[in-house]
Amino acid sequence: METQTPVIEMRNISKRFGDFYANKNINLELRKGEIHALLGENGAGKSTLMNILSGLLEPSEGEILINGKAVTIDSPSKAEKLGIGMVHQHFMLIDAFTVLENIILGDEPISGLTLNQNEALEKINELSDQYGLRIEPKSRVESISVGMQQRVEILKVLYREADILIFDEPTASLTPQEIEDLVVTLRALAKEGKSIIIITHKLDEIKAVADRCTVIRRGESIDTVDVATTTASDLADMMVGRSVSFKTEKAPAQPKDTILSINDLVVKDERGIEKVKHLSFEVRTGEIVGIAGIDGNGQTELILTLNGLMQADSGTVTYKGEDITGFSPRKLYEAGISHIPEDRHKYGLILDFPLDQNFSLKQYYKSPYSKVGFMNDKVIYDNAVQLIDRFDVRTSSPQASARSLSGGNQQKAIIAREVAANPVFIFAANPTRGLDVGAIEYIHKSLIDERDKDKGILLMSFELDEILNLSDRILVMYDGKIVADIPAGETNEQELGLMMAGTSYEQVLAQREGSGVENGK
Repeated sequence: METQTPVIEMRNISKRFGDFYANKNINLELRKGEIHALLGENGAGKSTLMNILSGLLEPSEGEILINGKAVTIDSPSKAEKLGIGMVHQHFMLIDAFTVLENIILGDEPISGLTLNQNEALEKINELSDQYGLRIEPKSRVESISVGMQQRVEILKVLYREADILIFDEPTASLTPQEIEDLVVTLRALAKEGKSIIIITHKLDEIKAVADRCTVIRRGESIDTVDVATTTASDLADMMVGRSVSFKTEKAPAQPKDTILSINDLVVKDERGIEKVKHLSFEVRTGEIVGIAGIDGNGQTELILTLNGLMQADSGTVTYKGEDITGFSPRKLYEAGISHIPEDRHKYGLILDFPLDQNFSLKQYYKSPYSKVGFMNDKVIYDNAVQLIDRFDVRTSSPQASARSLSGGNQQKAIIAREVAANPVFIFAANPTRGLDVGAIEYIHKSLIDERDKDKGILLMSFELDEILNLSDRILVMYDGKIVADIPAGETNEQELGLMMAGTSYEQVLAQREGSGVENGK
């Protein structure tokens, strides 16, 4: 039987930055109609390899074949002409433009001297219906959900008639429901004959959607395996080079005094709509309290308000007995509160600053980081060296820009800064978003270690396994309210999902009793 020619072959691809190899002699083969996962740790070289394929970078060595023919891909426009489209982890959209304008930007249909929006809209609607990509063409990008923004990015490459689609960490910012929708879309695209590469570190998603998987570790390809016959544990071991634990071991919590108290808190958005509705709860030292909820139910506004980045409309926030409602982020930090933000680019880093200065963003004005108004560059540099080593932040230099790091290493840098500050209380919003299993294991252990030092931790995460794995107590948020406050050991993912979708705790208890399942397990 004749072997089908691969649609893509990357042969012995290497990419050097000075003496540093981001990729070294990597081989990758993509078949027609295949979903091929590219798996690796943060900073392993996955995005670099795909940036080469999409024309954003040129290889130092090696060759690329498309349908058996050697090609040179020296620009994104050349990649586009060859039928390659890439959906980036951080979306390339203009917030002030409409969905329609973003999709056709740079490839606008012109009739005479005018833009033919109707022709574009007709083509977009056809693609939307064909692949189940529901959008609102006339809405501005700034007003739509992250999930819909991703659909816009997919339609951008389909509009340009790409047959080879690259997805870079496509689920990093999505809710569980949006991830399910994306899986359906990927399968539909493959069924229509599109060939797909998905860059990821999430093993459950690889098992759910990929046909084959190529594993990269520290810039080198380890193996390519059939996903159906390879376990998640085997994939994890190949990725990090050691055995990885998926369950964080922890002793039962020993909660002590109340450290944070929220009383009747109300937060409205810029349109005056209540997003947090008369919320009251407490967090004690020595416990991790998890907030579970579908994105858009007030969790983001709650965390931003508690960290001084939004203003409460009414209610109080008390920390160690002191009213801190309306405190600035600096005053909160000086009081011993650290914040791992949900949006690492908007609230966590100054991307064009060097990494060492990002590590010192919250202490730069104090000794020993500065003296008589001048920053001490050596102290700032030495601090960065220590944190890079302790938290395994992969970077070419402590003075490389934060922008140059992979998304996962940017996240590790933020966590390093916030945990190393020895806080009394930690707000952690999606702390492992964009991290690989090895890094997740380390961060989970770090948070539990902080808990065991009698710190208070409020964890907000869209990953239910993370909520169940880390939390001692779980608050379920729905429509801006807390609808359940339960010990983590007395519920499960299915029950949390029901409550997150609006089923009352009483109804869940009734269903549990009716099914005869003990403690919801």
